Amino acid sequence: MQRNTLETVMGALVLLTAVAFFSLAYEAADLQGDDGYLIEAEFGATGGLAIGDDVRISGIKVGRIISQELDPITYAARIVMSLDERIQIPADSSARITAASLLGGNYLELMPGADEEMLKAGEVIYDTRDPVSLSDLLGKAVFSSSNDS
Repeated sequence: MQRNTLETVMGALVLLTAVAFFSLAYEAADLQGDDGYLIEAEFGATGGLAIGDDVRISGIKVGRIISQELDPITYAARIVMSLDERIQIPADSSARITAASLLGGNYLELMPGADEEMLKAGEVIYDTRDPVSLSDLLGKAVFSSSNDS
């Protein structure tokens, strides 16, 4: 009888731990609906940006990447993002893809302009800057120093 009670208590603890783990994972994943408005941006390269990555202004998360697709005519990468409805972006804003850290991970940074007119849902940001590749920079540094010798 005592053994069955111990097994029941241990089973309950395992179940509670699993529930706590899944709720923590759900919160950390920041899974939320597309309750913002959608705007797009065109880039020459995405530099590893992925669906679900953050969209930030001044380091503050204001949205997330919803989808990526290749424009079949211009071969540009078109990124669709969902932004918080409370945040209005000026029409002359620009966007760039930035590394979150040296260990990896990227986010899309919006740099607001000064225009009085705001971007509306479905509009496209064309003033974009492609991400800088660390391997390209290292290659240039290595090969330029070997040519100087």
